Amino acid sequence: MTTLPTREDAAPEVYVHREPGPLRKALPWLVLAALVTIVGVLAFYLNRNMAGRPKSFTIYFVERGWIRFLLFLLAASGVLALTSLIGQRVGMVRTGRKINYSAVLGVQLTHLFLMLVVLVAIYPLFYVLIAAFDPRNSLFAFPDFSNPNILYKTGLLPRLEVLSYENFQKLFEGVAIPLWQLLLAGLSGAALTALGIMAIIARAGGESEGLNRTRTWALRILTVAVAVLVVFMGPAQFGGSTNESKFLLSVRNTLLVSGITGILAILLSTTAGYAMARLRFPGRFQTLLFFIFIQMFPVFLALVAVYALMVVLGLSNTFTGLILAYSGGAIAFNTWIFKGYVESLPESLEEAAMVDGATRWQTFIKVVLPLSGGILVFIFLNQFIGTYAEFILANILLTGVEKWTVGIMLLSFTQGQFSTKWGVFAAAATLGALPIVALFYGFQGYFVGGTVSGGVKE
Repeated sequence: MTTLPTREDAAPEVYVHREPGPLRKALPWLVLAALVTIVGVLAFYLNRNMAGRPKSFTIYFVERGWIRFLLFLLAASGVLALTSLIGQRVGMVRTGRKINYSAVLGVQLTHLFLMLVVLVAIYPLFYVLIAAFDPRNSLFAFPDFSNPNILYKTGLLPRLEVLSYENFQKLFEGVAIPLWQLLLAGLSGAALTALGIMAIIARAGGESEGLNRTRTWALRILTVAVAVLVVFMGPAQFGGSTNESKFLLSVRNTLLVSGITGILAILLSTTAGYAMARLRFPGRFQTLLFFIFIQMFPVFLALVAVYALMVVLGLSNTFTGLILAYSGGAIAFNTWIFKGYVESLPESLEEAAMVDGATRWQTFIKVVLPLSGGILVFIFLNQFIGTYAEFILANILLTGVEKWTVGIMLLSFTQGQFSTKWGVFAAAATLGALPIVALFYGFQGYFVGGTVSGGVKE
């Protein structure tokens, strides 16, 4: 009688290192050559198509500029080739091992490519920031043809002497802020500054228990101060006659709607997700499939139904109706997210709590939620940012400048009867982005894995 070999009898798998083949070694260089060829072909056809056409008065045209750019890349690559050679020789002398020159040069060229990508990605942000300080009400940095510097001549760098705070001042015209709100705003700024300093200290290797405790208290102070400001700030404080003078009110409206929506998303998705992960009841699988099914359809397909429902309920042009619409649309995705997280937690932790006499609800409150800090912050941020940047539904449900959110207010700056307020638009967009940036930096410490380290292992 023969027996089949068991898993224990099988020979253990041994990792065998294999050197990459010639094609795999040459692949990065082939990709680089293809990119250079594509850029060269595009530049050639662009130059040929622009030949003979009138030049734009807002753009300084550099004759054969693409050739100069390619020569710059060639010169930069030559410098990197030389530094790579020096680095290879020094490294071989210091380590006594053979270092592949092509690998070193490939890393250097990759860094050059990534730096160019970063510059291309960051420059539009820099451009909008400069437009925010430009009182000439234009998104075009007009070239200064009399300047010998090509960066100023082409308009890539702005004329610093014309920059001012005029656009930002328009956003604060007619705003009456009581003393207690100024104190809370100062307290929020101090807490935010402290969080930034502690983030720098932590990155420098100064992480400690005292620093974590201080960061927690600073975050709590910031959250409470901002919440009080948002709740108690009202339309009566904004007495300006223009739309831009009520921009801070739109920021307050957006923070109020997004904050409440984020809290409701946590309440709804955590309870539903825990039930889907741990309880077994009729229709559970069908409900999960339904949640996936409704995610296939864009939100704007339900605009007519949502608007009709809000009109019937008497909630049109109210923050309550907008919050309920946002919260209802967030249940499906966030429920799936929290369900997957709960299933990754050891079920023995909950069983041990129930053996000690805890009910299912107590287990959820005292065991699961304390271990879910990171995912709860993720759900809140996901919902907060999604509603903060949402425009279509808010534009349908809200009317009147005192009810507008940031997205609708920004649109109003581009629909002037005689001109578009690009400078004010850029200034408002810059200020409107600050809460999102602060929120990310304030809660980034919670995106850390290992929340169940030290718990019962299965």
